[in-house]
Amino acid sequence: MGRFHPDVEPNHLDIDIDEYEDAYVVGDVHGCPEPLDRLLSKLRVTDDDLVVFVGDLVRKGPDSAAVVERVREADNMFTVRGNNEEKLLRGDKSLDALSEADLEWMASLPVAITIGDNLIVHGGVDPREPLDAHTIDDLQTTRSLVPGGSYDSPYWYEEYEGPPRVFFGHTVLDDPVLTEGAVGLDTGCVYGGSLTAYDLRNESVTAVPALRGGVERSDAKIVDVAELG
Repeated sequence: MGRFHPDVEPNHLDIDIDEYEDAYVVGDVHGCPEPLDRLLSKLRVTDDDLVVFVGDLVRKGPDSAAVVERVREADNMFTVRGNNEEKLLRGDKSLDALSEADLEWMASLPVAITIGDNLIVHGGVDPREPLDAHTIDDLQTTRSLVPGGSYDSPYWYEEYEGPPRVFFGHTVLDDPVLTEGAVGLDTGCVYGGSLTAYDLRNESVTAVPALRGGVERSDAKIVDVAELG
């Protein structure tokens, strides 16, 4: 795997999967502790298993503080710092329920996690650029390959072939993206979709539905995976 940008390298964490029994990567939780607890229960996660989140643990959902506490206090759970964590750290957004200690913990989070040949980031990577050219903001916010396109296709993962295989959130999907080079796991839990986990050992997907309607979101900002090229 290529080296990271100088700004990213100090914010990179490498995890040895062999230190754990089962290993999962989980999509954007966005302050929804109840679906998270159901997903972890369905997976039968124990302290011997690894759980890595693609970022955006916080904001939009009903209880960001509970999600932060759940992940922060677990020795076997890790997360990258998503753009919504970054907004809190920059002061662009605020959550009264989060303590200064919570924010300090967020500031200490990596923006890239590697597990063998797998790379976990929040947003994605631009296939037109080498990995070591990607800044922190690039890894947190990459989505469309159209300048300023946001939810305009083509998306980066339609063109990216790897290696490494990149696990990502940030882009809301109606179903997970599963390609040789990319795995997208933000299936819109906070918008009434589902919370999705990928089993790194068995290469399978497990999801739990959101029980409530969730925050309203335009269909134009939920990718129909079946329509991708």
